[in-house]
Amino acid sequence: MSEVLQNNSAKLPKNTPQMRTIDVAVVGGGIAGKACALGLAQLGLQTIQIAPDLGQTVPAPQGEQWGQRIYAFSPSTQKLLAHLQIWDAVDHSRMQPVRDMRIFGDRGEKHDQLHLSAFEAGTPQLAWIGESNVIEHTLDQALRFQNKLERINDAVENIQVDSDGATLHLANGSTLRALLVVAADGANSPLRSELGISTTEESYLQSAVVANWICTNAHLETAYQWFLPGGDIVAMLPLPNKQVSMVWSTSPENAAELLKLDQAAWTEKFSSIANGEIVKQLGSLTLNSTPAAFPLRRVRASRFIGPDDNPKVALIGDAAHVMHPLAGQGLNLGLRDVATLLHILSKRESFRLPNDKVLLRRYERQRQGDTSALLWVTDKLKKLFSASSGTEKQLRNWGLGLVNRSHFIKRRLIERALGDADFE
Repeated sequence: MSEVLQNNSAKLPKNTPQMRTIDVAVVGGGIAGKACALGLAQLGLQTIQIAPDLGQTVPAPQGEQWGQRIYAFSPSTQKLLAHLQIWDAVDHSRMQPVRDMRIFGDRGEKHDQLHLSAFEAGTPQLAWIGESNVIEHTLDQALRFQNKLERINDAVENIQVDSDGATLHLANGSTLRALLVVAADGANSPLRSELGISTTEESYLQSAVVANWICTNAHLETAYQWFLPGGDIVAMLPLPNKQVSMVWSTSPENAAELLKLDQAAWTEKFSSIANGEIVKQLGSLTLNSTPAAFPLRRVRASRFIGPDDNPKVALIGDAAHVMHPLAGQGLNLGLRDVATLLHILSKRESFRLPNDKVLLRRYERQRQGDTSALLWVTDKLKKLFSASSGTEKQLRNWGLGLVNRSHFIKRRLIERALGDADFE
């Protein structure tokens, strides 16, 4: 059963008794979908967001317990959220700036490491670490006050695209007509499948084990990452109040074993891996959440718009791409999709409708380069550090030290990680 969460009395164009017509329908209820719906409404476009979980209120995080869904938010994401006028409303007491990143190779050699510094790069911070709920709660509050936006708690069962737009058939039997549809419906996007947009997919045969910890040593606003022999990757991301969030990429079998560990076993585990460097850097670690695991894969849509002959749908976020978390850029890449789409629509020529194929092709061209580069680099790094031969092991660790000694290369790496979002 559908539920209209927000309504308004603004007259929609070309309505008929049988069907409502709007400018844009955003299908999906995640961060990318919410940010896109908010931005579109702020542009003055009559927008409806549709998702089956919109009726679930995202609570403001509070207390000493931290959520399991922790993200790294890049400066490009901060710029988008500031453009949407919600960055200042975010609870910054639960956001931790990252000033340094330290990445260690798997030989345990002193020089097999890479240090990235915000100070050296001339930027206030490299990223912020925070809970998903911090951003989602703030987005929900902003979405409530948009008179160009309606939110419908329902699922899209079918889409039909023609030369003028798209028709969405909802689970409750109602029908909506939209000039443009934004597919933000996740990695297994039903809209993407229905439009016949193919994907290239690869399982990394790994799971990410996530948990939050209280540490006795100050993390010094530093994000740490250790590549371990055998292909495992352990990241410790700083959180406020001497806490860190762990992302341990490992085999599904080892992930299952890690989920069984108690506090004493975890303490022993941290002392034994990475030559004990995790404990040396962060001190004793006390579990502050229930560990969880999720499978890792790489997904890339062949097209970011569809159908091919007369596109009326734009893919954003996980519907367009999924990547390994070792770079911490998955959400940021999706929000750069949002930023690009909003920028193109805000600067469109007066004679172009929001679904003009020229605009959609501009969006696809601009996003494909950024997406391809980041997916390629992340994928190659993952495979390089999973390789077991002696030559590859020596090469990857030597490479970390070489990059660390090059101020120019490090600055380029930081610029790529910072991303960009243009609203001028």
